[in-house]
Amino acid sequence: MPDILVVDDDAHLREVVRFALEKAGHQVREARDGAAALRAVDERAPDLIVLDIVMPEQDGLSVCRELRTRSRLPIIFVSSRDEELDRVLGLELGGDDYIGKPFSPRELVARVAAVLRRAQGASPGEQADVLVHGSLQLDPTRHRCTCAGQELVLTVTEFALLAALLAAPGRVLARAQLVERAYGAAHYITDRTVDSHIRRLRKKLADAGVDPIETVYGVGYRLREKLA
Repeated sequence: MPDILVVDDDAHLREVVRFALEKAGHQVREARDGAAALRAVDERAPDLIVLDIVMPEQDGLSVCRELRTRSRLPIIFVSSRDEELDRVLGLELGGDDYIGKPFSPRELVARVAAVLRRAQGASPGEQADVLVHGSLQLDPTRHRCTCAGQELVLTVTEFALLAALLAAPGRVLARAQLVERAYGAAHYITDRTVDSHIRRLRKKLADAGVDPIETVYGVGYRLREKLA
């Protein structure tokens, strides 16, 4: 059973989320603030974190920032402040999804399932092809990305988006196509969410010495056909 860590200072909300996730077949742990969340991760890394933004001791954004220095584990932000700044900042820091309160427990369960599918990559027993383009290599089975032999730490969403682009070098993919290929039927993903993930992905690639993604204004993104 996937191990989900639910982090929120609202005990009632944690109870509702726990019930919905356990009914869907997940194992659930709880933390009531950011500091407790980090202790829980150190004790045993979960498969995914459902992370509130506004909390005492340490807010969700700072928790995400700290975790991303050492882990790529999937993070879904939840917040009562459904403001664009929070949404974009959460994604820029490495969150994989964002849902505003109040939300449907069924919708949260669906989003958890979608992010876990991306994190798991190939199904057990299935050997997915390694994607190679120039100095870039993506191994979906091992969830590893290397550039000129240097391993890049990508979140599950960044990995899925890069895999979609690597599968069609030179071809322009509209944001809707990227959503379909990287998220499946997750139609709730917005254009701005895609842009935030792509921006973070491009920075990581640039830090590794490559700039393979081109913006086609008004259309979407494409991977350069030739890459050193």
